[in-house]
Amino acid sequence: MVIAADSAEWAGAIEPSPSDASLRGLDEVNLLLAGALSGFGPYVAAFLAEQNWTQQNIGFVLTAGGFAGLLSQLPGGALLDAIRSKRIAVALGAGMVAAGALIIAIWPSFPLVFAALVLQGITGGFLGLAIAAISLGLVGNAALAERLGRNQRFASTGGVLAAGLMGFIAFFLWYRAIFIVAAALVLPLLFALGRIQPSDIHFGRASCIPDHQGPGAPPRARLRSLWKIQGLHVFAGCVFLFQLANASMLPLAGEAFAYSKEAFSSLIVSALIMVPQVIVAIMAPWTGRRANMWGRRPLLLIGFAALPVRALVFAWTTNPVILIAAQVLDGISGTMLGVLTALIVADLTAGTGRFNIAQGFVGTISGIGASLSTALSGLMAGSLGREAGFVGIAAVALAALLLLWLLMPESHPSKWSGHL
Repeated sequence: MVIAADSAEWAGAIEPSPSDASLRGLDEVNLLLAGALSGFGPYVAAFLAEQNWTQQNIGFVLTAGGFAGLLSQLPGGALLDAIRSKRIAVALGAGMVAAGALIIAIWPSFPLVFAALVLQGITGGFLGLAIAAISLGLVGNAALAERLGRNQRFASTGGVLAAGLMGFIAFFLWYRAIFIVAAALVLPLLFALGRIQPSDIHFGRASCIPDHQGPGAPPRARLRSLWKIQGLHVFAGCVFLFQLANASMLPLAGEAFAYSKEAFSSLIVSALIMVPQVIVAIMAPWTGRRANMWGRRPLLLIGFAALPVRALVFAWTTNPVILIAAQVLDGISGTMLGVLTALIVADLTAGTGRFNIAQGFVGTISGIGASLSTALSGLMAGSLGREAGFVGIAAVALAALLLLWLLMPESHPSKWSGHL
């Protein structure tokens, strides 16, 4: 199957014409979903540390949640390629997130927290795939870069608002209340999801076959054809190393503040989360536009280069002001990866009908890296100290940057010349 290099590729495509209500509904879903999910991650680590959990047990349950997430990515992607209603997938996933948050808040025992994080892990990553599929189904490939930038802006805004609210709730009340708020946000999320009109989400377009017409499922390339897309595998490897370095940084910092009995630990953790989200909210639309003008690779290099610098700053100091300032770098990395991941996968799988399972493949590799990150960094920090943990993170981040620089091709449509 030949991949076209210009607009003629979509000559038979149905022109996207989503309603304003659907587009605004998607904005609101991104805002509220990010708010609900922000109750996990660093807050879980800090809350469990406050409950006198050991560093090893915290690392274990976070790793279990990560592995559950990665195991759901491939089947989740395959399901999204096959089912017509992407909204139902989001609704079910959001309900499971709410259930996991309530379990952690009410019964923070080891087996129940383990089960809750596994539940959240299964849906947390899958929800991202579903949002990208809905976005592609609404606006199509040509407008996807800017749509993903808009998604990131609303998701980051939701993360900032929720992190600020949850930080103050934890400071004035208790950490447990954070998870109750996270669960409560799912109710307005479901209402916003209902505003997205099912007829606006084109079935074929949502899996990278925009010219599909008719009630049946669109034709798809064989799964084995994905193995011939070299750029997809290189990109997955880069993302693996990036997440191996990145995923444990905030949990490790949050645990350090909790164990040190820092009086303002909840507010510091909230600030560490909020600063990058503000940067993403500012930069994401710009990144979506520049991805079409400059290509994907230069922006990826910027995002990957920020990670080792940030890890070295975290190794060098525990000063909260400096660490909060260094989170600007996390915002840069988060912007680039958040906007470009689904966009690059859509570039590389154009015309295959396998966009979502390819997303699931990249998500699985990314999830393996993130899951191993929390366990390995926790062990290293527990055995050799906090500084050694962050230096190890910086070394892995540098390896990710070098792999991207040496092997990752440009995936912008104007550069397409390969074959599946």
